[in-house]
Amino acid sequence: MSAADGAADGGAFPWEPGTATGVGSMPGTDIRETVRVVTGAVEGLPFLPELPGRGPGADMTGRTAGLLAEMYVQREPSGWRIADRPGRDTRRAAAWLRQDLDTLEEFTQGFTGPLKLQAVGPWTLAAAVERRNGEAMLGDPGACRDLAASLAEGLRAHLAGLRRRIPGARPVLQLDEPSLPAVLRGRVRTASGYRTYPAVDRAVVRDTLRALLDAAGGPQVLPAVHCCAPGLPFGLLRESGFRAVSFDLSLLTEREYDAVAESVEAGVALFAGVLPGHGTAGPDGEGPLSDPAGTVSGVRTLWRRLGLSPESAARAVVVTPSCGLAGASPAYARAALEHCTRAARTLVDDPV
Repeated sequence: MSAADGAADGGAFPWEPGTATGVGSMPGTDIRETVRVVTGAVEGLPFLPELPGRGPGADMTGRTAGLLAEMYVQREPSGWRIADRPGRDTRRAAAWLRQDLDTLEEFTQGFTGPLKLQAVGPWTLAAAVERRNGEAMLGDPGACRDLAASLAEGLRAHLAGLRRRIPGARPVLQLDEPSLPAVLRGRVRTASGYRTYPAVDRAVVRDTLRALLDAAGGPQVLPAVHCCAPGLPFGLLRESGFRAVSFDLSLLTEREYDAVAESVEAGVALFAGVLPGHGTAGPDGEGPLSDPAGTVSGVRTLWRRLGLSPESAARAVVVTPSCGLAGASPAYARAALEHCTRAARTLVDDPV
């Protein structure tokens, strides 16, 4: 029996079969309304929503920068840059995050079960945050190590805060790494735009991620990674210690099938992005939200091609939108999460 097949018996995953969740970002600026929507729409795996519409410090980089321990950044016209002290935007990011956790606590009184937090991973953060000379931290191996260590300590404190507020939660920590394929291929451009930073060795990437996960969460936290870019290195992510991989299913190619199958058989869950991040929620369920079973047809096709047991799909797959929903209308975002929940349920009612 594979780890994925044993999920129902041994509790390999903290969520029930047929579960859905969101990637992280949501539209608007009202955290109370957004948390109310999230906890109602994907109650099997709710998540702490991100609201980048608030402005600098609420964007994915600024929000994570507010978590860094003994390392500060400030907002410059070119982006986020290392600073000697926390600036207004990072102080605001930290304040928003405290408010968000307080609101989540209010809406999850007595909650027991998996609950997902998101933060930018160390390699995407290194590609986004500038050193004082304007070049990305990615260009300095020592700076990358310092950044990863600071992030690990900040995430450890963040998770401890979640446990104090919601003792019954089983944390799922999702690291957002959209730049990881570019980091591995040496395709991240320098400040001038005329050159690219050298590719980072796969072993360095793996060891950095593994050390961060061990320091930040340990065995009490299920580590997940999200990347909506093509060419996701499934094998490397499995070796790094991730127990779930979140990705856009439409970008998966046949050359990645073997690595996906190996990951599933090793007990890695797939957070399969099957729904556009923006669209129209028709009044009568029109458009992409009209056919829950059809929404996960790609999951069924993938399972058949991989030769995996049909019953394992509902346990090993969590259904999600393909990426964040910040660019959607509030009505579509709510409808998309509710639709993902219905689509996930069809994997239970009608196995692959």
